[in-house]
Amino acid sequence: MDSKTLHVLEYPKVLDRLAAHCGFSASKELALGLQPATSLLEIRQRQQEVTEARLLLVTSDATIGGAHDIRPKVALALRGGVLDPVDILDIKSTLISARELKKLLEKRAADFPRLADVATALPTPSGLVDAISRTVSDRGEVLDGASPKLASLRGEIRVAHDRLMTRLQKYISDSSTVSMLQDALITQREGRYVIPLRSEFKGRIKSIVHDQSSSGATLFVEPLAVVELNNKWRELQLAERDEIRRVLSALSAQVAEHADALTWGVEALALIDFSFARAKYADEIRASEPVFVEGPKKPQASDVLHFQTINLIHARHPLLDPQTVVPTDFTMPPETRAVIITGPNTGGKTVALKTVGLLILMAQSGLHIPAQSGSSLSIFKALWADIGDEQSIEQSLSTFSGHVTNIIRILKAADKESLVILDELGAGTDPQEGAALARAILAHLMERGITTLVTTHHPELKAYAHSMPGIVNASVEFDVRTLRPTYQLTIGLPGRSNAIAIAQRLGLPDSILEAARSEVNPESLRADNMLDDIKRQRNLAHKERQKAEKARAEAHKLRRELDERLEKIEDERREVLAKARAEGELEVEILKRNLESLKRQMNKVKQPVEALAKLEEKLEQAEEKIVAPVERKAKAEKKAPDLFAPLHLGEKVTLRTLGSQGIITALGENEVEVQIGSLRVRAKRGDIQRKAEEAVDQGAKTDKRAKSVETGASVNRASSSVTSSPGMELDLRGMMAEDALARLEDYLDKAYLAGMPFVRIIHGKGTGKLRQEVRAALKHHPQVATFEIGLENEGGDGVTVAKMVKD
Repeated sequence: MDSKTLHVLEYPKVLDRLAAHCGFSASKELALGLQPATSLLEIRQRQQEVTEARLLLVTSDATIGGAHDIRPKVALALRGGVLDPVDILDIKSTLISARELKKLLEKRAADFPRLADVATALPTPSGLVDAISRTVSDRGEVLDGASPKLASLRGEIRVAHDRLMTRLQKYISDSSTVSMLQDALITQREGRYVIPLRSEFKGRIKSIVHDQSSSGATLFVEPLAVVELNNKWRELQLAERDEIRRVLSALSAQVAEHADALTWGVEALALIDFSFARAKYADEIRASEPVFVEGPKKPQASDVLHFQTINLIHARHPLLDPQTVVPTDFTMPPETRAVIITGPNTGGKTVALKTVGLLILMAQSGLHIPAQSGSSLSIFKALWADIGDEQSIEQSLSTFSGHVTNIIRILKAADKESLVILDELGAGTDPQEGAALARAILAHLMERGITTLVTTHHPELKAYAHSMPGIVNASVEFDVRTLRPTYQLTIGLPGRSNAIAIAQRLGLPDSILEAARSEVNPESLRADNMLDDIKRQRNLAHKERQKAEKARAEAHKLRRELDERLEKIEDERREVLAKARAEGELEVEILKRNLESLKRQMNKVKQPVEALAKLEEKLEQAEEKIVAPVERKAKAEKKAPDLFAPLHLGEKVTLRTLGSQGIITALGENEVEVQIGSLRVRAKRGDIQRKAEEAVDQGAKTDKRAKSVETGASVNRASSSVTSSPGMELDLRGMMAEDALARLEDYLDKAYLAGMPFVRIIHGKGTGKLRQEVRAALKHHPQVATFEIGLENEGGDGVTVAKMVKD
């Protein structure tokens, strides 16, 4: 890309803001050196990196942590240099950051394939982090355990230091010498311990003078009695220094062994952090990923039929405040090669050009752009812009000459894969000649098939755009009432200068205004009035379209809410029907058990069979209640539903245990396979509910309730051993084991007395403690015959089904 164009479109300012989001110097270099790409594959890879980084930052706490650009330090180690402890700690923190980031991206490689691919180059030198941790503390000090010799030397240093301090302490505490001292303290001079002797007592203590105060009143002396101790302590310190250097040298050599991996790792880490910076900048300017329109595979030099795409929706200049900037829609109509923007000064023409050019540069650089999602762009091999005042005093160039010189340079270099942006084309000279020159330049660009964006004040170019295919007019709007631009860009209509209207608004005398209007071509005035009418109609249509879209959105919202409510009601209905059917089946089973019990009792006492016949009649009624509503519904409609016809593939049915609708995909002898959404479920034929059954289940529920009272009364009359049912389920979840077992004991007694054949105990899965206690109690309970784990549709391992002992 042309460096001058990058400058006039303010691309370096975007890079400065991008670099502010980088975590360390290596990624900042990438940000400041970012250049637009022209390869579709490379651009899409860059865009994918930003998209993945934005999602990763939202869904995790990913960061480069304490990473540093350690490449200079690695290079020093590679040359045989010895690294400082602080430099070594920088290498350690960088390796740890790389390790954590690599672990995260490898784990989520399916979600972030591009970043995971970059992360494969992150270094994992085995043992280097551990070696550094054993050698250097987090405060940058070489540890005693770095080597046996260092540990021994430091032990000797502590002993020598204690001896030295003990001897010196005698001087500052002995009454015979303390009066000679300026202060009772021990200090250091030139690396040796000394005491402050008053100058008038010089020679009273045999010593070596190392320093004196600025006034000369105090001498800092080393008593001869401690010279040897001081020498010993100093010798040990020098030996410690040499050992530390040897340890750091060995560690630096170990760093040098991994120089290539560390260098590549920093570059990979910089690229990932650069992706994070682009993601953060995109969030800051509320940007979105653009769509790229692929051009011809092999464009020919003579091919001028291909038209480039620029479709920016609600585009904003990235350097302007996103809270106050007015979004602009810039969409080149089909088969359009050039757009000519006209309108008053300060109306936003130049800002519109800069916004389009800068967003194209950002998009091809792999940055998300401040525009609405769905904006699409072609890829331009080069951008050329002539914007601003090109006046040069040094080169004796006027504004017009500067523009022409720049345009000549652009015409030489531009081709049909370029985008040319020309601001105020033909300005700065005689209007008639400037307009003719502007029209000729524009015609030349059209002949060469070069996509061009132009701003101008020349009315001749408006007419030229109207008459030439491939060129469209555009305008920026100006509110004459407020004397402020609206910054709204309208494609398809030329703009007006509004000079007379603005002058009138500012209070220019009417006589002057009338004289000015008389000088204007009447055709131009009529055209301006027509443009005003067209714009008013457009604005009115736009407002009506917005109202329609709002109404459609509200209708869609209401429909979604209604669907959700209907779905909820349907779920509740299925749940009620399933529960009613389960209770009915349980009552039938209880009646069967009671019937068997009565048969055994009557065989023993040889009672008449009338009571037995009566109970059998009640049993038949109870069994028929499940299908009776279906028959009654069919009678009412004079149509008998064929509930017992064979099931067939593709039939829509409801799975009672789940309360969900699906389609039959396979039929077995006793089982049916049902497709529910993306899930395939195998169920017994008895668990399948057909549509005809659904239509009358509500009636079955009503009949069931009515007959439940009658059946219960009959059973109580027939057998005094039957009591009221405690319910087919007992929920113990959330209870302590002791309370749960007491509740279970009481429930099982009632279930046994009620003659229930089986019960469901809900204890949940959790830690499994409550489940173990419940099953242990069931195993030894006298009223429980056997028990088993619940089916998947009953709750699986969180439910135990207990079969009661028969009478």
